[in-house]
Amino acid sequence: MTKKRSKTLPGRVEKIIKPITPGEPEKAQITVEPADHLYRELRVENKLEDENGHEVQLKQGAHVEVKIEADVEATTNGSQKI
Repeated sequence: MTKKRSKTLPGRVEKIIKPITPGEPEKAQITVEPADHLYRELRVENKLEDENGHEVQLKQGAHVEVKIEADVEATTNGSQKI
């Protein structure tokens, strides 16, 4: 099993975006609080699974966690200079 390095950031669902054309998925716009101002918004398909495998959706205003994860080989020591 490969170990992963990770960081979890707080976020909030700013708005739910309805599809413009039929067949397109609904999107959740998530603001990642500590990110730089111009780069803090993510738009992802508004589809999650609960503990029983049933499809659920995020609500506007919901507090979420955004997890960034990478293999050990894809990271360097934080004090290492490029």
